[in-house]
Amino acid sequence: MASMNQVLQRDTFTRPTRHWHALPDGRVQCDLCPRHCRLRPGQRGFCFVRANLEDQVVLTTYGRSSGFCIDPIEKKPLFHFLPGTPVLSFGTAGCNLACRFCQNWDISKSRDLDILADAASPGAIARAAEASGCRSVAFTYNDPVIFQEYATDVAEACRERGLRTVAVTAGYISPGAREEFFSGMDAANVDLKAFSERFYRKLTGARLGPVLDNLVWLARETKVWLEITTLLVPGENDSEPEITAMCEWILENLGPSVPIHFTAFHPDYRMLHHPRTPLATLQRARRIALRTGIHHAYTGNARDPDGQSTFCPGCGNCVIGRDGYTLNDWHLDREGRCRSCKKQLPGRLESGPGNWGSKRQGVRIGTY
Repeated sequence: MASMNQVLQRDTFTRPTRHWHALPDGRVQCDLCPRHCRLRPGQRGFCFVRANLEDQVVLTTYGRSSGFCIDPIEKKPLFHFLPGTPVLSFGTAGCNLACRFCQNWDISKSRDLDILADAASPGAIARAAEASGCRSVAFTYNDPVIFQEYATDVAEACRERGLRTVAVTAGYISPGAREEFFSGMDAANVDLKAFSERFYRKLTGARLGPVLDNLVWLARETKVWLEITTLLVPGENDSEPEITAMCEWILENLGPSVPIHFTAFHPDYRMLHHPRTPLATLQRARRIALRTGIHHAYTGNARDPDGQSTFCPGCGNCVIGRDGYTLNDWHLDREGRCRSCKKQLPGRLESGPGNWGSKRQGVRIGTY
């Protein structure tokens, strides 16, 4: 549990939450994620943004953001969801994991609400996304699970305007809360940090089991489009046996059509002296996934056009060519089938690609 840096008090950004219960000793237990933080009056949870105020668990960052940016959807990364289109991205503060390698640590590890400079209602976010030509809104930068009530309301406002919503998440959420959270999401990229309990305990402060359970639930019980990302940290989760075991589990439990992205680690946060991930490691992981039977495996955080392009699982031809986040080739028909063999490509595809490219564009929501 986090200690406070200021007196906790109710303000316009404080909202009641649903997933908690009172304990006999006067504390309240947050039931949102598997941590089940037990909070004394005035105490914040591990995530920092949920707290015990007036004997109930509240969200303290409703309507506050660390900033908004229009990104290519490929940056999430999502390669089979509205390819080439712009997505309005934002996050808040805090996180319910403690990844020592976090690459957004200035946001996710913040214990200072002053970084949340942008105030935005759900309706304002949806209006901004529509007016700026975005096809979707992404909850990212920090894990949206911890600001579920805000994300759910934003998703509803987006749906009213015909916009899609995307969760970029570690998937560390309790079964009792996941249905409500993901019911508003059209797509999710779940960070599968590793395939060992040792890694999760040592480097994330979490557990592997709940993440695997949620991946199975997403793939089998929902209509959310799912892709997976694994950041390969040299010497920690990049061995051939571990990657092979992970890919075999994905194939058996999620199926061959769930794409996986192997991305490169760079020294950051509390692992500043750890080596970067070589491109060869990413390429080896991709080969293992394809050899295992996964149809779509990608490399990321490194330039590798072949590893970032999409190939038809039927005939093997390139159907979406990419260089970084830029689409430079498209060989699908209007129904999303390979033009050569007519094999249907899995995903949420449209009659043609978007043309946003690799641009990033800051947005001030107050304008809307």
